[in-house]
Amino acid sequence: MKVSRHPNEVAGGLFEDMPAVQPHQALAARQARRAAQCQGEPRLLRPNRRQIELRASDLESLLGEDHLARLVWGYVERQDLSRLSDAIKARGSNAGRSAIDPRILFALWLYATLDGVGSGREIARLTRESDAYRWICGGVSVNYHALNDFRSGNEALMDEVLTTNVAALAASGAISLQRVAQDGMRVRAAAGAASFRRQGSLRQHWAQAQAWVQQLKQRTQDDPAAASRRQQAARQRAAQQREARIQAALQQLPQVQAAKRRNGDKPEDARASTTDADARVMKMGDGGFRPAFNVQLATTCREQVIVGVAVTNAGSDMAQMAPMLEQVIERSGCTPEQWLVDGGYPAHEQIDAVHERTQGQTQVIAPVPEPKTRAKADQGGDDEPPTADKHQRKASDSEPVAQWRARMANAAMQDLYKQRAASAECVNALARNRGLQRMPVRGLRKVRAVAYLFALAHNLMRMVKIAPQLLGLGTDECVMRQAAA
Repeated sequence: MKVSRHPNEVAGGLFEDMPAVQPHQALAARQARRAAQCQGEPRLLRPNRRQIELRASDLESLLGEDHLARLVWGYVERQDLSRLSDAIKARGSNAGRSAIDPRILFALWLYATLDGVGSGREIARLTRESDAYRWICGGVSVNYHALNDFRSGNEALMDEVLTTNVAALAASGAISLQRVAQDGMRVRAAAGAASFRRQGSLRQHWAQAQAWVQQLKQRTQDDPAAASRRQQAARQRAAQQREARIQAALQQLPQVQAAKRRNGDKPEDARASTTDADARVMKMGDGGFRPAFNVQLATTCREQVIVGVAVTNAGSDMAQMAPMLEQVIERSGCTPEQWLVDGGYPAHEQIDAVHERTQGQTQVIAPVPEPKTRAKADQGGDDEPPTADKHQRKASDSEPVAQWRARMANAAMQDLYKQRAASAECVNALARNRGLQRMPVRGLRKVRAVAYLFALAHNLMRMVKIAPQLLGLGTDECVMRQAAA
């Protein structure tokens, strides 16, 4: 049976120590609420986002002294960009609009690469909203056309800056070329998987594109007032660009056919992309096949500094070792003592080329593949039984190849090879984390420019650790730690 309680009776439990509410107290509270309601609505400070404010502040005060944007700008200021300044035609009292300082565009791309931003439109937006990007611009208005044109058109400049960077580190003793590791990674291309077509289909599409260009030109001549000049120019430009892309795919088709022949495939199955003729379908790290580029990086094992960058559209690493070694020697002026690569690199021709180029000064450290089975030997492989020791010299081996086999039988060299993953794979992972997942541009030339930007950004952060004096940071431990944060 439910027991009713008096309104003023306090139930036992949590609030049993509280005094009971007296009738006169409840009456006073009700009267106070009625009096407040009679006085009108409460006065509140509501937000007014249309109010114009004038704030006295400068861009210099927006960033701390140890901000990364200041480090990037200090690095760019030390680079020789005279080739870009010499090309500017707006000089003195001559007619023409003032050009954007090339250092601003270069610094924006370097900082954006470290920030994981790879789009010119996104950088242009950040120059209006982010304090760091606004500080780099310093009040200069930058649009995405200028940003994209700078990245696409200055591949040679970025190559020179990387060479200067590597040479300065080597000359100061900050890096050692004693041991260098090379590795490649497949980066997704900006080409659709369905854009690859065979020769017959390409010629058909090319004929259609040519006919469409002529049709647009004829429409413009017949009725110039049918559309605005801007619309007419945009349509013709789009049609001409499509025609040029298809023509470039046809020009790339013989190279794809030659690669098919080398691999024993049918050359008539060769296909090229109509969106990015330089892209090739490659096997990716997850086992799938997608349009991609092969980005090769050479890294010092001790300091993890990138000393060589190459981009190819070959899906195999077999022919990439000797060209990369040549590039590193030209950049640094030093010959590496040991060159660490994985099992996909050491073709016999490449080992011979490395030995000839360095006069035997560079040792190739790479795993020796297992002997081929009898079935593979019958198809043109080595005439060795399956149980043969892979480190023993074969009849077809040259002297450098025989030395490589004998060298890799040593347990110390096998342990030394393990350093390759600790250096090259780490650098690859950092590039992936900074956004090198998919190329934002098309064409080998533009893709190389993107790869150079990632290498320069990586080396900049390594210089803070190993050579802060080259950045004007001094050698103080606290300063180095703040700059790297």
